[in-house]
Amino acid sequence: MLIILLVFVNSFILSDCKADDVYPEQIHLSFTNEVNEMMVTWSSMIDTIAVVEYGQDLKLNKNATGTTTKFVDGGIMKRVQYIHRVKLNALEPDKAYFYHCRGPSGWSQIFWFHSQPSKSWSPKFAVYGDLGNANARSMMRLQRETQSGLYDAVLHVGDIAYDLDSQNGKVGNDFMRQIQPIAAYVPYMTCVGNHEQKYNFSNYKNRFTMPMYEKTENLWFSWNIGPAHIISFSTEVIFYQEYGEFLIDEQFQWLEQDLKEANKNRKNQPWIITIGHRPMYCSGYGLDCHKRETLIRGAFEDLFYKYGVDFEIYGHEHAYERMYPVYNNTVYNGSYENPYTNPGAPVHIITGSPGNRELRTPLKIRKMDWDAFRSRDYGYSRMHVINETHLYFEQVSDNQVKTFTKPHEIVSLSGTLSQDAFHLHASISDENSMVFGGHVMEVMETYTTIELVVGELKSLKFTREFDSSSGYKELVIRNREQSSTTTDT
Repeated sequence: MLIILLVFVNSFILSDCKADDVYPEQIHLSFTNEVNEMMVTWSSMIDTIAVVEYGQDLKLNKNATGTTTKFVDGGIMKRVQYIHRVKLNALEPDKAYFYHCRGPSGWSQIFWFHSQPSKSWSPKFAVYGDLGNANARSMMRLQRETQSGLYDAVLHVGDIAYDLDSQNGKVGNDFMRQIQPIAAYVPYMTCVGNHEQKYNFSNYKNRFTMPMYEKTENLWFSWNIGPAHIISFSTEVIFYQEYGEFLIDEQFQWLEQDLKEANKNRKNQPWIITIGHRPMYCSGYGLDCHKRETLIRGAFEDLFYKYGVDFEIYGHEHAYERMYPVYNNTVYNGSYENPYTNPGAPVHIITGSPGNRELRTPLKIRKMDWDAFRSRDYGYSRMHVINETHLYFEQVSDNQVKTFTKPHEIVSLSGTLSQDAFHLHASISDENSMVFGGHVMEVMETYTTIELVVGELKSLKFTREFDSSSGYKELVIRNREQSSTTTDT
């Protein structure tokens, strides 16, 4: 009788599930702090063990096991799902790997990724914040470009899905399925935004697996990739103190220690890049660009300036803004002609317009002195950390790109490819073209194109001058407080 009852219960559970619920879903990759590892995270609606089969060919002759965690959404339905995490170890450098994940009654399709090279390399990123599952204007092109090999990783700088917890977590599930054609092929690295705050950020903490996950639950962490040290931090600990005032001091102490160590390691990772959600400088309407931004500046600006952060990337505002090098509301351009060559302060970027249900942010008519370029077009950013001294960044307009044929190859345009681009490198022989993702794209007339060169920092006040005709000059010591404060026009 007992055996019959158990069979009946199991049959009932399975019949109550959708057919797709027995397969793994929402599969996504993330970096760890080791270059020869890759973390695989996915969900299932039924409990099962966490197993990944993988290998350098379709035989998938290796397997790894991991952990399974029961996650109960905080909504009224208390929806349950299971989060599986498996770490792939001892990966050979610069190799293609194929893998699939086990579900309750079947395996996922086969995906692939590329392991990190062991020697110096030049990683390429898709960068954006504030991407939702509705009105996701950039999603289709990001999916195509990722699977075409254009990117090595994605940086999603907060406000994910709109919102992960909405409709008892259903919107979060839908969004994680939407990004699977991106995140199952390249690491999908995140930072936390205000739209993740519900139930003490529980959906964000449970759905992702970033470096230091066991210690900080994805709220802050850092990792090295190529010549860059990237720091993901939480601007939200300031605004949601009901979840713990201690988090403000705890994160600050960690940030300072991490920045100290990063400066000691400038020889290997000379670029220090931060990703956070709410910006320090912005020109949209609303409190976040008039009052609350001073809270972010007060909490982090002195620290980032003190330790020579090169590049700060934010979202939150549903627009694109590029700032001149700025500190304490003062512009510190490298020179009048080349503001991004040896800048005297960090460069700030806002990239929050790939599309979501809240549409776009209106911008004030008057530009501030530190505001170099603005666009309300839907779109996203691309970043290429080329080498120790050169970095390239561009903003792609989804409003203007109309026609594609092959991946990577643009055939016809209505308008231009990009609303903004600035060159952090001087290695292009033809100044009328630029190289990205292994192909050449014409620089359109509406580009705001700027050269930026930042030297390998031996100390916080070290810079390296660059001459496009003769190459590098001698090292120059320049006090940031004495840097030029003029802006280009």
